[in-house]
Amino acid sequence: MAVEDSDVGGDQEPSHARTDRETDGTGAASAASGPSGPGSSDESGPGALARALADACRGDVRFDEYTRVLYATDGSIYGAEPAGIVFPRDVADVRAAVRVASEHDVPILPRGAGSSLAGQAVGPGCVVLDLSRHMDEIREIDPETRRAIVQPGVVQDDLDDALEPHGLRFAPDPASSNRATIGGGIGNNSTGAHSVRYGITDAYVEECEVVLADGSQIRTRDVVLDSPEWERIVEKEDREAAIYRTVRAIVEDNADEIDERYPTLKRCVSGYNLQKVVREDAEGNEVINLSKLIVGAEGTLGVVVEATLSLVTRPDETALAVYCYDDLLDALAAVPDALELDASAVELMDSEVFRLAADSQEYAEYAEPIPEGTAAALMLEFDSEVFDDLTDAIATATDHLVGDGDGSAFESIEAFSEAKRDRLWKLRKAAIPLLMGMDGDPKPYPFVEDASVPPAELAEYVAGFQEILDDHDTTAAYFAHAGVGTLHIRPVLNLKTEDDVEKMRSIADDVTSLVVEHEGAFSGEHGDGLARTEFNPKLYGPDLWEAFKEVKSAFDPDWRMNPGKVVYRDDDPTDIREHLRYGPDYASLEPTTALDFEDDGGFSHLVELCNGCGTCRQTGGDVMCPTYRATEEEIATTRGRANLLRAAIGGQLDPEELYSDRFQSEVLDLCIGCKGCQSDCPTGVDLAKLKVEVKHQYHDREGVSLRERLFANIDRLAAVGSRLAPVANRAAGLPGSRTVLEKAAGIAPDRSLPTFERESLVDWFAKRGPRVDAESAVDRVVLYPDTDTNYSNSEVGKAAVRVLEAANVRVVVPELGPTGRAAYSQGLLDRAAADGRALLDDLEPFLDDGWSVCFVEPSDASMAVDEYRSLLDDDRVETLAANAYDLCEYLDVNRLDEELPIDATDERVTYHGHCHQKARGTDHHAVGVLRRTGYAVDPVDSGCCGMAGSFGYEADHYDLSRAIGSILREQLSERGDDAVVAPGTSCRTQIGDFEGYERPDHPVEVLAQGLEE
Repeated sequence: MAVEDSDVGGDQEPSHARTDRETDGTGAASAASGPSGPGSSDESGPGALARALADACRGDVRFDEYTRVLYATDGSIYGAEPAGIVFPRDVADVRAAVRVASEHDVPILPRGAGSSLAGQAVGPGCVVLDLSRHMDEIREIDPETRRAIVQPGVVQDDLDDALEPHGLRFAPDPASSNRATIGGGIGNNSTGAHSVRYGITDAYVEECEVVLADGSQIRTRDVVLDSPEWERIVEKEDREAAIYRTVRAIVEDNADEIDERYPTLKRCVSGYNLQKVVREDAEGNEVINLSKLIVGAEGTLGVVVEATLSLVTRPDETALAVYCYDDLLDALAAVPDALELDASAVELMDSEVFRLAADSQEYAEYAEPIPEGTAAALMLEFDSEVFDDLTDAIATATDHLVGDGDGSAFESIEAFSEAKRDRLWKLRKAAIPLLMGMDGDPKPYPFVEDASVPPAELAEYVAGFQEILDDHDTTAAYFAHAGVGTLHIRPVLNLKTEDDVEKMRSIADDVTSLVVEHEGAFSGEHGDGLARTEFNPKLYGPDLWEAFKEVKSAFDPDWRMNPGKVVYRDDDPTDIREHLRYGPDYASLEPTTALDFEDDGGFSHLVELCNGCGTCRQTGGDVMCPTYRATEEEIATTRGRANLLRAAIGGQLDPEELYSDRFQSEVLDLCIGCKGCQSDCPTGVDLAKLKVEVKHQYHDREGVSLRERLFANIDRLAAVGSRLAPVANRAAGLPGSRTVLEKAAGIAPDRSLPTFERESLVDWFAKRGPRVDAESAVDRVVLYPDTDTNYSNSEVGKAAVRVLEAANVRVVVPELGPTGRAAYSQGLLDRAAADGRALLDDLEPFLDDGWSVCFVEPSDASMAVDEYRSLLDDDRVETLAANAYDLCEYLDVNRLDEELPIDATDERVTYHGHCHQKARGTDHHAVGVLRRTGYAVDPVDSGCCGMAGSFGYEADHYDLSRAIGSILREQLSERGDDAVVAPGTSCRTQIGDFEGYERPDHPVEVLAQGLEE
């Protein structure tokens, strides 16, 4: 991806990041603020290192405080601040960075998405190489040989999307595939739910280009031992030759110990893969392939800069069956029987997952099919790669697993349709976010969560694990990959206390002993990292532990590559209790807030809900995080903003930093309040709410700018513009007026401004009056006249009145003040609260009389339904929320569209939903209404349009707004010439500003156009 270089070594700050997308048809690039700040200026410390790296590398080099905080955590329980970050553009940059780090005796840590769960992607004082930014090219796809050549920064879902036209995919399928990189998967030896069929990453990595600790480069591939090629390699006196000679000797000298100690499981990702590096090929030759050693090495042996992967075919069809048990151990005991059925996945969920899902607004619908009394369930997937008839396959499985005997499943749930399969998979994948979203400081932490044992011993293993939990007076939930003997078991602890930190260490030690007893692996999926490396000597014994150290020394004599992972020095042992993100020394400030954070567990608890999983880095679907999608800057993710907020309230940064201009502009102002994190973040980190609270506190201390005041009072300004129309409209077009607006109020000169209508919607309706008799009406609705609909685009409101009345609804459009959305978005919470209370006063008579309230504008609906709950301490809020609707939501919920005299005869429209509707789960209503009234609707899986209310009008955010919008534009252009409809005012404005597009209609306008006269 193209990003403008930033030089941070001594004196220079990085320039703004830039996306490779065009903002419009002219090809102009967009700009977005990126992290800034100089490094130290000393001659021998960080400043000298930063300058040397900046001189040697073309890619960005950043050593500023914010960037170090951003890269101090990953998806694990750990945190350790690096020395600085390099964003290599190519292999030459990687080699240069490694050489410079070597010269300065500083460790190197290669990193992808930072979604790892065992602490592989953090390290104190390291130079982090972020390979996800630029080194993300799919170099080659060869469908005939089923191979692909990729750079390490390629996101797995992006690779699979590129492979889909060829009927191929990369077999390992971690749950994080929508943001996890191939390089990270290689480092971790990743896998996923289908490892029953396909195994793990090391089976699919054929060759690697690897940069070693001295900056030299080798290509790992199959080499026949004692062949001419072998002799050519080992006769040299270089690092590569030494590695080959050492690894071969280690494998041969430890053959018996390797055979004895390595578990015979589909999943074993602890330690180095000595059991796989030498094998016999199809011709009977002994072959060494160091790629098998590089996979799972967690970056401790070298930096993978390119990989050749083998691929598998995609099944044409799949089907699921869920088998419900009244006892967890019975479900586990049934796993060996399930494995006889040739399922491609055998997953387990327990009652705690079902309970949490049922209590969750987001996941409750997915848990509905699970019958009461289910203590655990096995989920089996079958596919057309093995079975010609999936119905018969599931029928056979059901006959096998469901019966009258003790230990049998008591019920089965079958899923053949894509929609039903997706719901069950979402329930399974909901386990981690549900558990990590628990209230309070105790959390189910990942430190022993993915040990693997032979599937036949799962029941006995879990019984032993439960004894360990009982001994330590804690609990856990059980879920994940039962078919390969890997269960995710997360003990609930409060790592902010010394006692529970020690308890964590004791549990890990006991579980390691239990794993050894069952001839298992301490990690079957998530690797060693800082969490499990300490226990590798116990797992593998002293001989293989020494062998691991010899391997490390051969590749990395100075032990500078991601030190402390997989293996450690005798004089510097890895300790599971060190470098904890939340340890006994951690303490956070709990500020006095204007908003109510009680339901969130407090301000600091909401911040700390971010577990670092990196879902906000996904770019293929859902909403969050729009600014990351446009800039590819970590600071623009929900995780990045939460990390910086946590650092400020936890003392890693000066707490006063919250109120600095830099924090406001680079961290908070680039959150556009789309609320995507409210629905898309697995643990529900509502960054939009956190942002407005901190902005409010900043305004209390530092004041409010003219631009913020203007936008907060836009309803009042629009009322004036309407009274002065059309003179007000002509004034905006006068020569020099846009320059004045830019200089005085920071309004982007290139953005089209709203025009005003002389007759407002309220005035029009006052003259017209309602047309449905009160006594015969099926319902009564207050249609809320939002700013845009009332003063600028009254045709939308008029269409809403016509549609509602056509459904025999009595409508009134009273004069009402603003909801406070504009002020709220600016962090002016006192103004927003005053607006909200005034609106409740005006609506109270209608609500008391049983009227519904419909909002044409989705952001106003979300204000009334969501934001008022934390903004206003007023009993009337819940009454309003219970009776407030998006317009199409109202039609859909009450099925009033079925009464509309519309026959659209399959007229095609493309639908772009509003972010706030997606956050509330109401974006589907318009699609349903349009379809039932005859329209052929293509809903776009789109993110934010990038306009975001006032954001797109602001001169310093205009380019970023356009860059975000260009993503939507690309999606719309793929749909051809179909008419576009969008409910959001901001969305319609942004799309209307795209070259070649007209301002779209609101869905209600489309409905009104189809009404029979």
